[in-house]
Amino acid sequence: SYRTMVLLPEPEIILTHESDLDGFVSGLLLRKLAQTLHGIDCEMQAWNNEAWAKRQLLERSAWVCDLTFEKRMDKPSWVVIDHHQIQDTPTHTQLIHSTEKSASLLCYELCKEAGISSPKLDKIVHFSNIADLFLESDPDFDIAIDYANLIKTYTFWKFYDVIEGDLERLYEHPLLQVMKVKREIENPIGLEWSRKNIIEITPEIAVVEIAVGNTNQIIHQLLKEFSGKYSVLITLYR
Repeated sequence: SYRTMVLLPEPEIILTHESDLDGFVSGLLLRKLAQTLHGIDCEMQAWNNEAWAKRQLLERSAWVCDLTFEKRMDKPSWVVIDHHQIQDTPTHTQLIHSTEKSASLLCYELCKEAGISSPKLDKIVHFSNIADLFLESDPDFDIAIDYANLIKTYTFWKFYDVIEGDLERLYEHPLLQVMKVKREIENPIGLEWSRKNIIEITPEIAVVEIAVGNTNQIIHQLLKEFSGKYSVLITLYR
């Protein structure tokens, strides 16, 4: 924990990605970490990509998670924890980065250094990592996608309110049953519909319309089914 304390300056704010489970888990983990290392209840803001691109970065110090590092974030006393491919190399910002791990897993590794861990958090981060990296071969893939769909369906701040900001209450939340039923009913209907609505653009590229169901799962399934024909499937939302 001493090494983490030295590495992470006290943040004025925690900035995270609004639109998915990885940003949700990352942000809440960093709030726990700020409380443990610096004794503060740090403000957290969640941003979608479009609004984030327009936001001015005026804070002297910040912890940023699950948002791609870019030159405008290259500031002393800023920490960026992320897994997306980066174009720019930081000269001032402390960048904690791996494309092999989700932002939530990178944040949890920092938390564990500071003595923050629990069996529930272990599982939540495990599911977040599987969902965000889309690890289809993992036996927990379906349940991980159900966790991810909680945030997509109920949205970041509404679900934050439901669990009263306590990340551990996400584990085995009753609303996961709703996500399971949605997945089991919607995905087969959506897959069958999308199969009939593939429009060829070139011999290798086609457009797929998505009416209902999990877009990523339907596209991945169709790529498998049409692997001998199309190398690229572009999604259209109706």
